[in-house]
Amino acid sequence: MLRQEVGHRAALKVTADAAPLQLIEALSLVERNRLAWCLVQLRSGDVDLRWRCRTRRPCGHEVVIEHRCPAQDREFVRRPEGALW
Repeated sequence: MLRQEVGHRAALKVTADAAPLQLIEALSLVERNRLAWCLVQLRSGDVDLRWRCRTRRPCGHEVVIEHRCPAQDREFVRRPEGALW
């Protein structure tokens, strides 16, 4: 998983799956509160999440999707008392 604040003015805290997807596959997973992000390789070797380029055609960046916990992990709607997560 990748975690980063994206944006300069109104930054969003994003947690995305680290595995890049094909653009078509990523767009099929997009929902109202689940976005696709461009994964940009920096010269330093690090990666940077950025707002996805506004095209349905490949922009040259890899694409990742916001993380969703598996269904069996979502059964805990509230944190158990004393939990650190």
